[in-house]
Amino acid sequence: MKRIGFLSFGHWTPSPHSQTQSASDALLQSIDLAVAAEELGADGAYFRVHHFANQLSSPFPLLAAVGARTSRIEVGTGVIDMRYENPLYMAEDAASADLISGGRLQLGISRGSPEQVIDGYQYFGYVPAEGADHADMAREHTRVFLEVLKGEGFAKPNPHPMFANPPGLLRVEPHSDGLRERIWWGAGTRKTAEWTAEQEMNLMSSTLLAEDTGVPFHQLQAEQIERFRKAWADVGHAREPRVSVSRSIFPIVNDLDRSYFGREGNSQDQVGFIDGSKARFGKTYAGEPEQLIEQLAQDEAIAAADTLLLTIPNQLGVDYCAHVLNSVLSDIAPELGWR
Repeated sequence: MKRIGFLSFGHWTPSPHSQTQSASDALLQSIDLAVAAEELGADGAYFRVHHFANQLSSPFPLLAAVGARTSRIEVGTGVIDMRYENPLYMAEDAASADLISGGRLQLGISRGSPEQVIDGYQYFGYVPAEGADHADMAREHTRVFLEVLKGEGFAKPNPHPMFANPPGLLRVEPHSDGLRERIWWGAGTRKTAEWTAEQEMNLMSSTLLAEDTGVPFHQLQAEQIERFRKAWADVGHAREPRVSVSRSIFPIVNDLDRSYFGREGNSQDQVGFIDGSKARFGKTYAGEPEQLIEQLAQDEAIAAADTLLLTIPNQLGVDYCAHVLNSVLSDIAPELGWR
């Protein structure tokens, strides 16, 4: 395990029990947590993206702000729903955020998760082409996005422009070298992981898989990673891919931890349904550090990945989330081979 970061869903609710009561709170606290995570030595600050919900949505202003306030930590998403995206405008936004951060953007994208509204992407102006569905549309948006990120000219210049053009076809600007290699796909199945490798994207695998073979979640996820790496090798890409997995890990080191997560000590995998398909959800790891070290050492997917993203309870506030990160980094991660 080479890197450890956090993944925030960026929830807010005007409840007296929440320390994140507004969109402003969620955004500003996300920046503060990224700064705190960098100071603690964490490697990444990642944010979920959801539309029509009291959660973080359009990610690039936040990513740019985090990039401007930090100097070392990776800044990313997990994941952007490509059904909602204009690929060319997204390429401009992504390059801008990457340049502001000095090349630290790690952009997770995917077909997206179940929505708050029916076919929400249609309200954003996107409708699948005839004979295609929403997943096909997401992959087509992705194809265009990846192509544009190469930085090659494709647009015919105006012969009488306001400003002088360089020779040849024009590309979208700004362009950030290297960003194309830092695009990840959030894959929910083993088959999608193989497709991800074929597209030369890094693999991002969360705390759920949209399939179930009856084996423990971490073993199914490890198989997904194995298939991804085999497909990558079969294609013959020149560079080494990266793989991340997400986990809910809560060391119990004080009474406050115990009050929040003491009942999660016996957590187990859950099997349910997403969009009508059977799915397996990974368990929550909660307990004394010594217990967690023993349990996590047996997690085959964590062992197979190079990056671990810790899901954090952002509505408990920046200070508490930083405490959780510090507990993992100080009391658990070194025993699992971090750094």
